[in-house]
Parts: sequence; structure tokens; C-alpha cells
Amino acid sequence: MAKAVFQSFEEKADPARGASRAAALRAELVRRGLDGFVIPRTDEHQNEYVAACSERLAWLTGFTGSWGLAIVLRDEAAIFVDGRYTVQVREQVDTAVFTPEHLIDSPPEAWLEKRLKPGNKLGFDPNLHTHDGAKRLEKACAKAGAELVPVVGNPVDSVWEDRPAPPLAPIVLHPTAFAGVSAADKLARIQGRLQELGDAALVITDPHAMAWTFNIRGGDVSHTPLPMGYAIVPREGRPSLFVEECKLSNEVRATLSDLAEVEGETMLDRRLAQLGAAKQKARFDQATASRRLVSLFEKAGGSADVGTCPVALMKAVKNDAEIAGSRAAHRRDGAAMVNFLAWFAREALQGRLTEIDATVALEGFRRDTGELVDVSFPSIAGAGPNAAIPHYRVTERSNRRIEPGIFLIDSGAQYRDGTTDITRTIAVGTPTPEMRDRFTRVLQGHIAIATVVFPKGVSGAQLDAFARRPLWDAGLDFDHGTGHGIGSYLSVHEGPQRLSKLGVTPLEAGMMLSNEPGYYKSGEYGIRIENLILVERREIAGAEREIYGFETLSFAPIDLALVEPALMTEAEIAWLDAYHAKVRELIGPLVTGDAARWLEEAARPIAS
Repeated sequence: MAKAVFQSFEEKADPARGASRAAALRAELVRRGLDGFVIPRTDEHQNEYVAACSERLAWLTGFTGSWGLAIVLRDEAAIFVDGRYTVQVREQVDTAVFTPEHLIDSPPEAWLEKRLKPGNKLGFDPNLHTHDGAKRLEKACAKAGAELVPVVGNPVDSVWEDRPAPPLAPIVLHPTAFAGVSAADKLARIQGRLQELGDAALVITDPHAMAWTFNIRGGDVSHTPLPMGYAIVPREGRPSLFVEECKLSNEVRATLSDLAEVEGETMLDRRLAQLGAAKQKARFDQATASRRLVSLFEKAGGSADVGTCPVALMKAVKNDAEIAGSRAAHRRDGAAMVNFLAWFAREALQGRLTEIDATVALEGFRRDTGELVDVSFPSIAGAGPNAAIPHYRVTERSNRRIEPGIFLIDSGAQYRDGTTDITRTIAVGTPTPEMRDRFTRVLQGHIAIATVVFPKGVSGAQLDAFARRPLWDAGLDFDHGTGHGIGSYLSVHEGPQRLSKLGVTPLEAGMMLSNEPGYYKSGEYGIRIENLILVERREIAGAEREIYGFETLSFAPIDLALVEPALMTEAEIAWLDAYHAKVRELIGPLVTGDAARWLEEAARPIAS
């Protein structure tokens, strides 16, 4: 079988090195006169995916999840994770060195208040913490009579001998045919928003916002086509773009120079200080602006308006070209999924497939489209009990043979016209009645989101319960959000829109989200059904308000072997039949041979 190109199955976690690396860090802290240090799993931009040189938490502890934070004191250390990673952290970390703590039950600030002593100095890297995040640490230190000390030069970097070099991937132009709106028009829109806010400038610290604004893409992190950098957009006049200049070809530099002053990243501090010295008020993104940049600006005399970045909402509402691109990408991706599912149906019952085999095969079918740029995240391919881990990532060590029961695969692709993310749960052999019951309840929740209509102004938090009701009726639930926002050839996880208890941003026409309720029986199996959806306007006779609903964008059969029709209403069965008819209509012409024959059977009407 071919190898995966865009994802690795190497086991990078090495708990055995935790003790020696923690000891080396402690020696460095003593040398600097510090009693402890905070190590977040992030970079200077608060990115979800970070470059290898920014994987400080993984290097120190062995933990490779997408969110976590460690605190190392002179005689104690802890690592904080959320509910997604409570199992994984104990498998990857030496718990004799780093005590696992739950982020909600034992927040880092509360943990520090109990352990810091008067006069202690807790170090932190102000490049890696937001302004608000640093304030929370300061408050905890103050309650304990300790001091939070910003460091110059991260002490982890001082003891990380083979630390990788920073990435320098080329910056490329994202064509207007895909972007839909020119960078000049986007900049004019941002400047108009600054007029409304009363800010003299916007400091763009989120690379996603920078990439969207200037219609550029890059390759500085895995799975998201991001160029690292910053920008300053004044309310009036010419913007400045700060990127490593060796990333720019002559063509790209010329195009960007028509829009902005293009300077090296090292010039950012000087320009911020000049803006501050002019006593200006500037907007900083509360989610991505580092404490160091905000402090630098304020110390120079500026007034920092720390709040929501206006680009986030602009980027979240997709224009006609982005929507058309997403539809094309999903149709292409749907054909790859059908080819994979047909292949899986042939191979799985022979008992030779593993989770890695399935992951490699699906990536291969996507590469066969000729349009794949990358996967949008490492595929979650879980067999049996591994499917019950919502954010499971298969490695050579964890790789499990696919046996009778349930197999779950959550995967996505980056195409230049769109980003995809889809999950299918597949029966291997004959599922148990309990599996069919749970799957059908998850499907009912999925259908409830797919068919809901709601007035303008409603947020994802108000819709989240629709997906949970069928599970709640049986005393069941799931512990993740129902859906996240999606970028346009950008991050597979994009805010501020989300279907979640925390999703307070009102949904607007043009926003894209995932619809992915699930159910997980620890140690046995897991179920998730995910399609991407688009918020669209709906016409309802006699409606007194503007009404929205969702268009489904993802197309691949939902496994009928796991459906229990007796649990479903006529309307739910009608939705499933109509969805499968649409799959046959859109994907049927794109597949041939065994895949075409498999599709006709897999997407048949439920009563046939």
C-alpha cells in the first residue's frame, strides 16, 4: 500500500525523557532566579497548529494534544488538559514528573494560588500569552504574594539543544477567483470599520486574518496554509505588512507592495513604538495579540483597545466565490470519500486492515483527485475502543486492527477552492442493537441541526441542544461542541461562529460550520456523524423576522446498517432518503466501476 504524504504515524511522545528535561529546565530557572515557569502549548499567534520549533510543551512533557499547559515549580510540576485529552495525557506523560490536572476542575490559576509562596517569582514568556491570559496569571500570583515575571528568551529554548529552526515556507498569492474579493477592497472595508470603532489602527496578530486580508497563503504550519507574520492597518493611509522577506518571490513582493509597506518581522516593534509614541489608540485582537506586543505599545504611550478583531467576523461570512469553491471542493471530496468507503466495504471484513491502512487509503483517494494540497488535520481513524476517544490520533504504537464492530473516520482536505471536514461511522460486520440505537439517536440529532430554521440573531449556543435531545431522551450526551466554524482554504477550525454551549456569536448567512453530534462508550466504541453546513436565508410565508437555515455541503452515504428506522419519524426518514438521493445525483457521475455500484446500494432509500 502507498504511504501517507501529508500525515505521519510516528509516535513522538516520549515520557521517559520527561524527568531529565524537567530537571534541565529547573536548573535554568534557578540560574535565572525564577521559582517556576509556565509552558503553554501555543506560539506567538495562539495558533492551533504550530511549527516544530514551537512545540515546547511536547518536547518537555511528551504530550502532543492540540491544547495544554504545564507549570514547572522547583519541587512540583503539573500539566493541564481539557476533557478531550484526559486519557491521552496519561499515556504520553511521565505522571511521576508532571501531575495531570483537569483544566475545568483544577484551573492553572487556582493551582498556582495554593502552591506559590510569598516572594516567589513565576516566569512566563510574554510572547506566548495573551493580554487577558497574563492578567489571570498576575492575579493568581498576587493572591499568593508572588510575582509574575516576563522573561526575555524562553528558558525552554535555552535547554532544547536540537530545537528545529523557524519555518520559512514561500508566501503565495491566493487568486481573486477563489478569494472572491480583492485585497484592496478588504483593506478598505477594514478601514471603514476602524472609523466606526474610533481606532487609529488595527494590529493584525492572527496569521489567518493576515492571510485573508492580503489574499496570501503559505506553509509555515502543518495542515493550514498559513504564512506567519503581522500587519498594521491604519484608519487612513497605507498599511504595513511584516513577514520574513526571504519568503517573498519578486512577483509576490511586487503585488503586496502595491497594497502595503512590506517589511521584515523585526520592524514590527519599531512601528508599534512609533504608533504608541504618537498617542494613538489601536485595536488589538484579544484572542491572538501577545502580552508583549500590547505592553510595548502601551509603554510607548499608546492606548490599546483590546477586543475582538474585526477581521474575524468578515472572514467568517463567506462570499459567493468562496461558497461556490466550497461546493466544488465538497463534491470532489465526496467522490474521494465514496471511493474510500467502497474500498473499505470490500477490504474490512477480510480482517487484514488496520487504522493506518484506512488512513493511508483515504489520503490516497484524495490525492487521486489531482487537487489535494494537504489534509486539513491528521485523520482520526478509530477502531473499536479507539473510536471512543473523540480526538484520537493513530500512531505506529496505537495502531489497531479493524475487527467486527464500529470504525470511525474523521478527516478532511485542503483544496485551493475550499476546506473540507467529514466524519463517517461504519459498521464492520453486524452491529449490536445498542450500537444501532445510539447511532440512530446521533443521526436524529444531526438531522435536527440540518433541518432547523431560526431567526436572525440566534447563536450557536441556542441551537446546540437540538443535536442533543435524542440522546438526552435516553439519558445520554456527548462532551464536545456540536460544531465549529470552517475557513476557506484556511483553518479547519475557525471562529467566532460555532455550534456549542459557548457559541455566543450570532449566526449570519454565509457562515460555514460543522454538524457533528456523537456518542462515545468508553473502552468499547464511538459514533460521530459530521457534515459541513452553510447558513442561508430561508423564505417562510408570513414570517415576521428574517429567517435562516442550513444547506448541507458534504456528500457521502451514511451507513444504513447502523440505522434503526423504528426510532425515526417519517420526516427524519424522508430527510435521510432525500440526502442519499442528493449524494447519488452529485457524486454518482464522478465515480465508476465497483464504487459506482457500491454507491447505488449504500445510498438507496431506507425503505427499499
